[in-house]
Amino acid sequence: MNNTHKASQFLLFTLVFFLLGSSAHGNEKIYTDFGEYRVMHSVFNSSFIKPDIASAYNLTRGKDHALVNVAVIKNPKDGASNGMAAIVSGGYANLMQQGKDLKFVEIREQNAIYYLADMRFQNEEVLHFTINVSVDGKTFPVKFSKKLYVD
Repeated sequence: MNNTHKASQFLLFTLVFFLLGSSAHGNEKIYTDFGEYRVMHSVFNSSFIKPDIASAYNLTRGKDHALVNVAVIKNPKDGASNGMAAIVSGGYANLMQQGKDLKFVEIREQNAIYYLADMRFQNEEVLHFTINVSVDGKTFPVKFSKKLYVD
């Protein structure tokens, strides 16, 4: 299996998680709108991805590792849109205000662009994320919280 095929599988997998996240946790918002831009965000356990996919993108898998996924689309009300190039930075903090920075890696697949960062967590830990997304000369602050569980 070549890297292009692996990348396509990973994108499909990621999009499924966006959809599952919105339906499984009805009150958990997975995007933030900023006028004509929508910043989509999710956090999921890294053990959900296959070992060969993790290896292809140098991502760490483990029961106490998660991936933060960020994508930016334009004009979401006009139908499906491909991810846009952006500058993504940010971090997270636990309830004790102990914080860590996230290092995002850009993933480009055919017409899709999204950003991933891996991180460690404790079981049942509530983490507060602060992500800054810069696109087209504008910066959008995104804040959300997520309770994570060890597999």
